[in-house]
Amino acid sequence: MSQARMMQRPICLVKNVCGSLEVCKDAIEVLNGINEPVVVISIVGLYRTGKSYLMNRLAGQQTGFALGNTIESKTKGIWMCCVPHPSEAGRTLVLLDTEGLGDIDKGDSQNDGWIFCLAVLLSSTLVYNSRGTIDNVAVEQLHYVTELTEQIKIRSPSSQEGADEEEEEDSQFVCFFPSFVWVVRDFTLGLEIDGKKVTEDEYLDFALQLKKGVNKKTSDYNLPRQCIRSYFPSRKCFVFPSPASPENMGRLESLQEQELVPGFLEATGHFCKYIFARSAVKTLKGGHRVTGKLLGHLAQIYVETISSGQVPCLENAVVALANLENQAAVEEALQVYKNGMEKVKSKFPVTVNDFTSEHQKLSNLATSEFMKRSFKDDKGEYLKKLVEAIDMHYVDLMDENEMASEKKCRELLNVLSCNISERLKNGAYSQPGGYEDYCKDRDDIIAQYRKEPNKGVRAEAVLNEFLTQRGPEANTILHADKRLTENDKKIQEEKEKAALLKQKCKEEEERRIESERMRQVEQERQEDRIRQLQEKFNKEIEQQREEMDRALESKLREHEELMKKGFKGKAELLGEEIKSLKEEKEKISASGNVFKEYVMPLVSTGVDVIKNILLQKTIQSGLTAFFKR
Repeated sequence: MSQARMMQRPICLVKNVCGSLEVCKDAIEVLNGINEPVVVISIVGLYRTGKSYLMNRLAGQQTGFALGNTIESKTKGIWMCCVPHPSEAGRTLVLLDTEGLGDIDKGDSQNDGWIFCLAVLLSSTLVYNSRGTIDNVAVEQLHYVTELTEQIKIRSPSSQEGADEEEEEDSQFVCFFPSFVWVVRDFTLGLEIDGKKVTEDEYLDFALQLKKGVNKKTSDYNLPRQCIRSYFPSRKCFVFPSPASPENMGRLESLQEQELVPGFLEATGHFCKYIFARSAVKTLKGGHRVTGKLLGHLAQIYVETISSGQVPCLENAVVALANLENQAAVEEALQVYKNGMEKVKSKFPVTVNDFTSEHQKLSNLATSEFMKRSFKDDKGEYLKKLVEAIDMHYVDLMDENEMASEKKCRELLNVLSCNISERLKNGAYSQPGGYEDYCKDRDDIIAQYRKEPNKGVRAEAVLNEFLTQRGPEANTILHADKRLTENDKKIQEEKEKAALLKQKCKEEEERRIESERMRQVEQERQEDRIRQLQEKFNKEIEQQREEMDRALESKLREHEELMKKGFKGKAELLGEEIKSLKEEKEKISASGNVFKEYVMPLVSTGVDVIKNILLQKTIQSGLTAFFKR
């Protein structure tokens, strides 16, 4: 169960004390417990306009976010409530209630600007709450939107070269900004324009229409409207009548549904239904879905950047998040492999087939787990770390399996050879015919040894070592046997040599089979890794294309409307933005051709490790044989 299901009341996410912003650790701990994608709804607006009431309705609660019943602003900073998404399984709804803008007690418009900026950066849907009508005063009160290009950068300042790049960047805010919903509270007018009934969305579009002209007054009038139209990928409007009679407004939190105005309840229902159905999962630049844990990291990065006096940068934030998440993905995936191999280790010694099959299965599973969590690992740096860490652990386990096999085989041969050792002490083989008896007892040991199951990968090597060590002993008994002629002894000597050679060949065959199996498994691991990389690469390219398609769709809608209204000059400028976005989309599509360059360094990693293992084992085997001579 995620911590989102356990939250009973909202908790402060960003503390705002004397104009200083600070992320609250308790809220980060809550977000760290949410590993599923989050849909983030932020609400902003002037203080005492009823924002908290709407958030309580979205949370499915009567109370929660503080409402207050005086002119004093109750919400300070940004407060958060996490609840299971009411209609999308496997998702968490994160509601962010911001302190009221324009609070007379605060008197700090810059601080208001950063609160607004954080709401935009963290949310997938931004709700702007106002009262009365959407007139010029209401639009001007949303002047914070005109400052966003100064407070948010898409690319790192060091990667920008001049004014053209900045203008190109401004055109791409629509790719990364949330959807925009304007809620008008206490709306008393009829939805009519020039005597014709209009929808709420048409009312908003009418209020955001641009005026023709080039003087400063017209430019000032158009600027906030143009920003809203240009920066947000979609716009939606809801109008709400007053929720209750004036005497009941002070106790809105305690009112029962039957005490509320029916029209207000109906509007609230439509609003909540829209938010639940149409608000998307929060995504990063590049299309990666944000989990609760990532949202917590994102909040910390942005608040720390703002507190240091710098401008939040989407590109830098994504890189910082990617480094954190990719390292965590390596550790998590490696632990999946280690946990699985611990079960194999408990059964040591095991055969090479059993050992490599489990290694292959768990390695592929670990890669899959890494792929699920990692993102923007453009050079494969973190996947390479994972492959190397798995292979190093694999080598260690291989040595442990071999040692376990050697130990078991030696102990088994010691037990089986007790009888032959006792008979040697008693001189049982010193009599005529003793060599024949010795060979029979030795053959019985070998037969019993071969019947014993689960000896592991060193079975033939340990047997070869045993027979080699017993060679001088057998030779002494052979030459002391008076029943055998000199010719018989020469024949038996040749048989002894042939038997030892045969056993040596079995040991080498055992090693050859092991090496071949390792090569085969590594090849199959590579193929699976490349397949998973290709799938992830294609998915990321598709996410980026969808990102650009949404931006283009928004810009094309705006371009068509400007042309209809006769704003030819503005439409031409927007046409340049559309052209820029199309070129960006073509670059994304073309990036699919670099997949081979992306994977080749990763493919060689496993091969090199396995080559080194086999080379090391070959050298070790040769040195062992040399010293035994």
